[in-house]
Amino acid sequence: MNKNNPPRLAPPGAGLPLPELLVARCLLALSRLTTTREAATAYFEKERLAIRPLVETCNEEIGSRRALISRPRGLEDSSRFWSVWMTLDHLRIVNHVFARCITSLSAGVVPEGRASTAEVKPLAEVDGRILAEYESSCDALLSAVTAAPQWRTEVKFAHPWFGPMDASAWHILSGRHMRIHRVQIERILEGQSGNKA
Repeated sequence: MNKNNPPRLAPPGAGLPLPELLVARCLLALSRLTTTREAATAYFEKERLAIRPLVETCNEEIGSRRALISRPRGLEDSSRFWSVWMTLDHLRIVNHVFARCITSLSAGVVPEGRASTAEVKPLAEVDGRILAEYESSCDALLSAVTAAPQWRTEVKFAHPWFGPMDASAWHILSGRHMRIHRVQIERILEGQSGNKA
């Protein structure tokens, strides 16, 4: 399997299988009841630290090579044929979206537009320069959380899978999102030798 002969996958934005989505919604709702701002930040930082050694060992060839992987829970089918660099590009995009949501909601303002999983897919051609941009996006998210005057907010912004969410929910989701893509990176690196699904 290579980028010139891509596999047939669900279209971007198709979402998760319904049973998996319902479980994810329940888990996020439970996390919102039990998680503090500090705990959500610690979870995000833990996943960031777990991603770092995986990507720092990648050279340009390894980082840009796509691998078809088995789908981790929480990952859309359309994202199963990415490279490590593409995964970091996606994290970069989403971390900035989350940071903007947290900043806006904590100021009592609903962000403009709508959130869409299809619109945060990575570029197909991305190189190792994405590593610094990804790290910068992590810093931006953490800065937004630190600066937020309110964490549990009255105003909400809808996620396409989870519905209306306040600033705390977007923050909690950020760490879970990092975990899903950390598992994805692990599988990409494991699968590159044979590109097995």
